[in-house]
Amino acid sequence: MDGLKTRSIRNIEQKMAGVEPGSIRYNVLEAAKNFKSSWIALGQILYMVYKDKHFKSWGFMTFEAYCKAELGLQKQTASKLLHSYYFLEKDEPQLLKDLQSQDSIEPKSIPSVDAVNVLRLAAKSKELTEDDYQEFKKNVFEDGVEGKEIKKQVGLRLRSLREEEDPEKARLQRRTSTLRRLYATLRTLQKEVNVANLVSDKTAKELERLLGFLESEIGTPSA
Repeated sequence: MDGLKTRSIRNIEQKMAGVEPGSIRYNVLEAAKNFKSSWIALGQILYMVYKDKHFKSWGFMTFEAYCKAELGLQKQTASKLLHSYYFLEKDEPQLLKDLQSQDSIEPKSIPSVDAVNVLRLAAKSKELTEDDYQEFKKNVFEDGVEGKEIKKQVGLRLRSLREEEDPEKARLQRRTSTLRRLYATLRTLQKEVNVANLVSDKTAKELERLLGFLESEIGTPSA
């Protein structure tokens, strides 16, 4: 996940200038400013703001409105920070303690919020085993695997489990998904070709005919 943009950081610094140093509101702004160095610190203090509803005393109706207006965080980002931090506090307290106890921690040694969020979702999955979870946890906390890669690993594992449970159903799902992508791509290209008048009427009709065949195939399981 991208960190706060330079413009957002400038906005935060301007807000900090008008807030009492050392106050909860000031500390949240400071954590947001340092977001790229440690999302965990920001997640922790955001959780406190959310739980104790401090944002209401600062003039905001909702937590999401506060995050967007004051910290420059979109709803999805704020939610990811909040839930990922709470997951560590609740399910992996020792790991969280180890991260927070270091006097000087390099940003690269902190697992990304995206990776922790994927791990959080994996922990909730009823399809994955405890061994699966422990493997993903090792990949995130010991090997430093990033969010996109761990998401891919989890997805592959889930697909493998589903294929083992019902291989024919999994095959049909893959078939339908592939044909739909093919159909969507051809339909898009057909529009471009027709608008630019790039092919003859005969070829245009054949292309439309092919799309019709694909529509039938998508709705009819193969032998």
